[in-house]
Amino acid sequence: MIRWDEFADYHGPHDERPKPGHIVLTWHVPGNRTSRVRVVAHTCECRGIVYELCHVAGQGFVRRTDRIQGEVRETGWTSTTLALDTFHRILLGQAR
Repeated sequence: MIRWDEFADYHGPHDERPKPGHIVLTWHVPGNRTSRVRVVAHTCECRGIVYELCHVAGQGFVRRTDRIQGEVRETGWTSTTLALDTFHRILLGQAR
């Protein structure tokens, strides 16, 4: 069994800078749709903007928290598979 305290230095992956021709995502103000959201994956907390892959009741979305501006936005809710694809594209600099 893996203990989480064994990975104290792991902060999450860094997202790459947006590549030329990247997909421009539509970011929405979060609604009050649910009181519970499971964060499945997230980027490193050391940056000003943190991206989180979130799941809720069989659906998924990506949450973007801009600590500098104090803003939280999210993509539209979709299937967990498409949300995972969007999160991977953000990590690779293919979407923002």
